[in-house]
Amino acid sequence: MIKDALQSAGIFVIAEAQHGREAVELCLHYRPDVVLMDVVMPGLDGIAATRRIIKEIPDQLIVILTSSDEEEMGLLGLRAGAAGFLTKDVDVNVLPRALRGAVEGEAVISRRLGRRLVERLRQAAPGTTGMRPVKSPLTAREWEVIDLLSEGKTTDEMADTLVLSTETVRSHVKNILRKLDVRSREEAVAAAQRMRGDSALG
Repeated sequence: MIKDALQSAGIFVIAEAQHGREAVELCLHYRPDVVLMDVVMPGLDGIAATRRIIKEIPDQLIVILTSSDEEEMGLLGLRAGAAGFLTKDVDVNVLPRALRGAVEGEAVISRRLGRRLVERLRQAAPGTTGMRPVKSPLTAREWEVIDLLSEGKTTDEMADTLVLSTETVRSHVKNILRKLDVRSREEAVAAAQRMRGDSALG
C-alpha cells in the first residue's frame, strides 16, 4: 500500500527490504535520496539499522515509521540520526509529501509528536545545563556530551543516553578536551560552565 502510494505520486521506489540487515545492505548499495524505515523488523530493528546506516553514510536521510504507541521509539530514531518520524496512522497519501519535504530539508514529524517535543523542552529543568553559547568551538553533539559529563555520567551511560557507540562517545570527549585545551573531563565541564557564564553575561 505504501509502495503504491509513493509510486502513484511519482516517487521511484528503488528497493524494498524484508528485514533490518537487508535495509542496511540495500541502502549502502543504492544510496537512495531517502529511506522510509519501519521500527519493527525481523532480526535487526529499525533503530539499530538506522544507526548502522548513519555510521556509514552520515548525511543519509531516514524517516522512521512507527505504530501509534511507539512514540519513544520514534524519539530514539531521531537520536540515532533519523531526519524524522511518522506514525503508521498517518494518511498514506501524506507520505510522498513528507518524504519530499525531508529531501528539501524540512523536519518530518507528526503534529502530535511535535507537541510532545515542545512539552519536553518546556519541562526541561532550569539552570545552566542545556544552555549553549551562540558562538562556540563545540558542536551540538559535543554540548550534549558536556551536559551528560556534568551529570557525572560514565562513557557507557552517555552512549546509552545518546544512542551511540562507546567508541564514538570517547571520540567526542577527546575532541572536547582538545578544543577546550583541558586535560580531564572535570576541567572540560568547568571550562564549559565558564563559557556559558560569559555568554549569559555578554
